[in-house]
Amino acid sequence: MDYEVIHTDDVPITDLSTVDEIPPDLRIRALDEVLDTDSLNLKLWYFEPGEEIGYHAHNEQEELFYVIEGEFSVKIGRSGEEEYVDAGPGTFWIAKPEVGHGHRNVGDDEGVVLAIGAPAVEDPGIDPHSLDNGDE
Repeated sequence: MDYEVIHTDDVPITDLSTVDEIPPDLRIRALDEVLDTDSLNLKLWYFEPGEEIGYHAHNEQEELFYVIEGEFSVKIGRSGEEEYVDAGPGTFWIAKPEVGHGHRNVGDDEGVVLAIGAPAVEDPGIDPHSLDNGDE
């Protein structure tokens, strides 16, 4: 099909704490699986207060993030140049390939972040500090 229309509630929530290969232990809605995207990864991430995605980078993939709900502290930038930015509802940020990024829910309520990654390749997170000296 060339198009598809879904509602968020029709996309099942996956509890990543039950999947050993995929940290962190958060909950997601894998929109890309239901929409069967070809060129991008598309996920809704759900964060309880204090939960986070640790600082990491990708070799090939760039990621765009959008805060739907909650208050986040974003750590972003190349190794040695990281900065922290506050991000609330309506905030976007992007991390190009090899640029470190991570975020934590610093609010008192659940947070929800839309993450869009392209290209849609298996690109596991790497330690951004390893890029300083060519290690992985």
